[in-house]
Amino acid sequence: MASLTPISQTRFLFNKPHLKFSSPRTETCFQSSFVSKRLCFQLKAPVFGRMPLKNTAVVAATTAEKPKKRYPGEAKGFVEEMRFVAMKLHTREQAKEGEKEVKEREEEAVRKWVPSIDGYLKFLVDSKLVYDTLEEIVEKASFPFYAEFRNTGLERSEKLAKDLEWFKEQGYTIPKPSSPGVTYSQILQELSEKDPQAFICHFYNIYFAHSAGGQMIGRKVAAQLLNKKELEFYKWDGDLSQLLQNVRDKLNKVAEGWTREEKDHCLEETEKSFKHSGEILRLILS
Repeated sequence: MASLTPISQTRFLFNKPHLKFSSPRTETCFQSSFVSKRLCFQLKAPVFGRMPLKNTAVVAATTAEKPKKRYPGEAKGFVEEMRFVAMKLHTREQAKEGEKEVKEREEEAVRKWVPSIDGYLKFLVDSKLVYDTLEEIVEKASFPFYAEFRNTGLERSEKLAKDLEWFKEQGYTIPKPSSPGVTYSQILQELSEKDPQAFICHFYNIYFAHSAGGQMIGRKVAAQLLNKKELEFYKWDGDLSQLLQNVRDKLNKVAEGWTREEKDHCLEETEKSFKHSGEILRLILS
């Protein structure tokens, strides 16, 4: 006796509208003692790939996530960002990354470099006032991280005091601090109390600029005015490159806790730092 496949086993073929059927058709025939005729069925074989379901939403991302903006030097740490910005404010003669054009008469005079002893003494006196201020600020530490920059080996106040004493012994009259140095000292004090990111910008540029371009200035002045005497201002106790690296590491560590906005604010202060330092530098030519 032949038997028919129970309906319960085949019903799924008809209750799954999302299944896709395709040719060829398959014919199945059965013969049963209960009926006199031969029964045949034509079925399409199911292809088990899903057709799109009705009312099914397809979600696609319409906008790609924007890549994080990278700042010049950022991969090496924040100090490299500060260096990059500072280099752009140099002339091409001063640095290969320099973009500043020489326009002012005073800057042209710096290029020609005609210093005087009186002007150089003014420069040293005002520089000492600025370094005194920096050392007092980190000692006071209105913001706790300032204390990280005590006794770095880059301090210049004691060295400048020795140089000014030497000039006095040579018979020169030591002038009082002039407007550029007094003004800059006051600005540094104010920034250190209310704007630590801006202060750090000045701190970095003052110390690091002196370790590079400052030494070149010292050599030129020594050759033209001091019979090549090397002043204490241009000497460091220990390996200068290592002292600088130690301070770089500390600056980078401090900046890790800053937001991108705070870092940008620090970088924006660079031009002001150059302005005030430049005014003191030009005293050499007065």
